[in-house]
Amino acid sequence: MNWPVRALVTTGSVVSVGFGVWHFFVPAWWAWYSYIDPSATELVIAVRAINAFFSLSLVLFGLVNVLLVWRKRSDRYSTGVVLAATCALWATRVAFQLAYPQGSANPHLRYGMLLTFAAVLACYAASLVIVASGEVST
Repeated sequence: MNWPVRALVTTGSVVSVGFGVWHFFVPAWWAWYSYIDPSATELVIAVRAINAFFSLSLVLFGLVNVLLVWRKRSDRYSTGVVLAATCALWATRVAFQLAYPQGSANPHLRYGMLLTFAAVLACYAASLVIVASGEVST
């Protein structure tokens, strides 16, 4: 892969992995379960499972993207498929931040999150365009 793709994917992936690792600890740090009725044990289990799945997905997608663009013999198809899936995930996150903003108690946080999510999407989307256009060296 050429250096712009490697740089963009690595940047997006560092943020993705960091966000995924950070999100493993969010429920405890923000006392998520204190907002749920203690008798709603299935809801607590569901929220825990969804957060673990979400966090692990971010970490794995970030790592897989880096592995694909940094290997010696990259192939455009595999890289493009994983980048497209990653773009779909981050586009969904950007859409949710626009429709149902988090961090609304602090406007700086709200827009900072949106900017970060959009920047990660832009890194992956630009890489996908470059890979899909065939302008990569393998």
